[in-house]
Amino acid sequence: MRTDEPTAKGDRTRQRIRAAALRSFRENGYDATTIRKVAAEVGVSVGVTNYHFPSKNHLVQELYLDVQEAHRAAAAPLLAAERGLVDRLRVVFTTGLDQLEPYHPHAGEFLSAAVSPRSPVNPLAPESADSLAIVQGLFGQALDGASASAVSDDIRALLPRALVLAHLLLALFWVYDTSEGRRRTRRLVDRGLKVLATALPLTRVPGIRRGVKDLLALATEVRPR
Repeated sequence: MRTDEPTAKGDRTRQRIRAAALRSFRENGYDATTIRKVAAEVGVSVGVTNYHFPSKNHLVQELYLDVQEAHRAAAAPLLAAERGLVDRLRVVFTTGLDQLEPYHPHAGEFLSAAVSPRSPVNPLAPESADSLAIVQGLFGQALDGASASAVSDDIRALLPRALVLAHLLLALFWVYDTSEGRRRTRRLVDRGLKVLATALPLTRVPGIRRGVKDLLALATEVRPR
């Protein structure tokens, strides 16, 4: 029992640091959140904070994971209640936007930090792979759990990755959306899904299907470095 105490204490300290950082990101934004300020709030040294999280970028990755884990938890009961493919995709897109909303006042700061292709907090960076995998898993779940669908198996296999990229582009639009409640972003989701509902049955046509497969295959090339 005694040998476990240091590990348990370290885990508690790590969780306290993580919680304080996520709260600061939400309330104060990216720029105002620093390792020193987080350490002071928790009441530990900067060295202790750096032991658990070597840089602020590591804390941003914790934020990404926290947002996507909340996304998965919010989507799960709604997916269980829907069977239509488009309705299930709408659940994934809209619950994802719901989880982002508390961070909108400071979204531009996070975008500025992430925009460089060499940034470790870029959503397509290797460091972001775990959070991105949650989103891809949700889209895969939405596709797999749909009842009758006009999507063939080969198209279905390629869609999740393409939908992840659509989700990232939607998030980028959301950053710049100043409309109340991000109405423009929500409208974009609805219109995009209407287009998708019209287009998916056409993928059964052999000539069109080949072109759609080639287009979707391009999405698999957009991946973490």
